[in-house]
Amino acid sequence: MTAYVMMGVSGCGKSEIGESFAKAIGGRFIDGDDLHPQTNIDKMSRGEPLNDTDREPWLDQVGRKLDTEGPVVIACSALKRVYRERIAQEAGRPVTFLFLEGSREVLVERMKHRTGHFMPVALLDSQLATLEPPAADELSVKASIDQPREQIIADLLAGLRERG
Repeated sequence: MTAYVMMGVSGCGKSEIGESFAKAIGGRFIDGDDLHPQTNIDKMSRGEPLNDTDREPWLDQVGRKLDTEGPVVIACSALKRVYRERIAQEAGRPVTFLFLEGSREVLVERMKHRTGHFMPVALLDSQLATLEPPAADELSVKASIDQPREQIIADLLAGLRERG
């Protein structure tokens, strides 16, 4: 059974959509933010972007959490191809990346209205600059976030069926 990573920049809805997607496929949802070491959370809370060295132990942890029985969905930004490759290698099984994409304006609006999250709006531009959308040769499906949650889930499921 394939493991799934709900990916995209901060504010795209990875946790909300990931949880709904997991329910739709009868899987288990894990919020990747809960897997960050405290040093990463502290750094982002101060408005400092993470670098690749900061992300390495987190990406490894995400991959290890995917190495479980049954369908599992983890919300994780997975911004660069090298990060996605690292996660998949650590998982030891196929991983499908579900890419939630949207305009900067939609992302900023969403981030302004969420509460209790450590990631400030100020870091969105650094994430957008880092983002490498999945290439055609990667195991991925994308959906636009500029639509209702139910349609996003439907688009992701349709994309998975098309991929076979």
